Amino acid sequence: SAAYALVAYRTAWLKTHHPVHFMAALLTTEKGDTDKLVKYIGECREMGIAVLPPDVNVSGLDFTVEGGRIRFGLSAVKNVGEGAVVSILEARARVGRFDSLRVFCGEVDRHHVNKRALESLIKAGCLDSLGQLRPRLVAGIDDAISSAQRILEEGASGQGSLFGQILPG
Repeated sequence: SAAYALVAYRTAWLKTHHPVHFMAALLTTEKGDTDKLVKYIGECREMGIAVLPPDVNVSGLDFTVEGGRIRFGLSAVKNVGEGAVVSILEARARVGRFDSLRVFCGEVDRHHVNKRALESLIKAGCLDSLGQLRPRLVAGIDDAISSAQRILEEGASGQGSLFGQILPG
């Protein structure tokens, strides 16, 4: 019981003196349990800590601290596995900021970021920073995926398009 008391004391100390980092770590450990996430996000609000929405242009794998606020981690989005998130982060490191759904689909690994994961990302608001409404993004999934596939096939066959890369849109 002495060990439990020490753990409880240290946990309370961290929560009191570093609440944003503590809650980000807590949310990360519970990212697979939606009920607990809802509970802890509510607790963040009660503590005055803003939880920012997930964003493919900003979010990391897990919950992170951004200037006194917590950014939702991409791996906590349902139907989006860690392989998909790693693919998104690698593409973002190469490209920088995604500015369209077509660019996003053309850069991420389609084996990890499939149509189901893409729909989940859109519905969770992860692509809101692209500047289009969610229904329009969902409606454009098939075109964006086929455009990315076509460009990939042209590159593999040694043929290029007249413009040579994916056009924003």
